[in-house]
Amino acid sequence: MENLSLHDAGPPGGPGMQTGPPPVPQLPPQMFTTAAQLLDLTDKKLLVSLRDGRKLIGVLRSWDQFGNLVLQDTIERFFVKNLYADIERGLFLVRGENVLLLGEIDLDKDDYVPAPYEAAPVETVFAMKKAEDKENQKTNQSRQKKLAELGFEGEHAGEVIF
Repeated sequence: MENLSLHDAGPPGGPGMQTGPPPVPQLPPQMFTTAAQLLDLTDKKLLVSLRDGRKLIGVLRSWDQFGNLVLQDTIERFFVKNLYADIERGLFLVRGENVLLLGEIDLDKDDYVPAPYEAAPVETVFAMKKAEDKENQKTNQSRQKKLAELGFEGEHAGEVIF
């Protein structure tokens, strides 16, 4: 960089010659946190975690500007305590607003299962999942009741469902 003083001549063109604002740098569409991020994940195996707690594993075949996903060869994986089970779901359409998290699965580690988890029959895991959900519902109801006594209003308490 040049070391200029106040007595040195200015840049060529003089002070009266303005060329306008500098050009705005353009970013590629993949830099934005929109549905365009899904472009790199198309035709790759993904794990999709939904807002209701379900976990889906499938190949992303298509998506739209709203983040709606089409997954092929989809399986739904249930986790209960130290067990898991897979249920084949096939072609699966996921509404974008229900996606909590998604990530690409490394195909080299696709069959790797972390240490505490073991595969189990679907019937066993599903029965345990139902019992766990029922227990969670009871706990949640008692929590909502205690909060209501303290003046808090629970989720969807003001909504009327027809």
